[in-house]
Amino acid sequence: MTSSSADSRSFGPDQIEAMIPHRQPMRLIDEVVELTESTIHARKTFSPDDFFVQGHFPEVPLVPGVIQCECCLQAGAVLLSSHTPDAGDFIPVATRMDSVKFKKMVRPGDTVEIHVTLKERLANAFFLSGKMLLSGKTTTRLEFACSITSPPKSAPPESDPAEKTDTLENNEATP
Repeated sequence: MTSSSADSRSFGPDQIEAMIPHRQPMRLIDEVVELTESTIHARKTFSPDDFFVQGHFPEVPLVPGVIQCECCLQAGAVLLSSHTPDAGDFIPVATRMDSVKFKKMVRPGDTVEIHVTLKERLANAFFLSGKMLLSGKTTTRLEFACSITSPPKSAPPESDPAEKTDTLENNEATP
């Protein structure tokens, strides 16, 4: 994949979920409008039914700033998926957010444009900048870093609960 827009890709939720581990209700990107080697342009439409606006705030619902940041982080994860092992073989983890600024309120029903740029890579650390736009105006801006880690190994299967009960009963102190 090259960084020219002529070679860019666009796609929807199924392809996004093939690239990152996020799932509903926490997948916060609806579509990727454009993806190049170092940039992504994604889109999200917020719904009045989104769990995070139910109590934030009931009379004047707003999309929380942390959710706006998470949209940028997830767009960054999609961008990084082309720089990392196959999907499922890595987990993108946010390690830092700097210079976070909220400039305009985002409400249920709003469709935002999410732009993230990969600025630098040092081993498995990636440094990015993100911004979210509503009607062409910046709502959120941030610098952030992510690292790529392997998913944890599956925990060994638990033993039968009845065996644990027997063990506890057998190990009880006698009066």
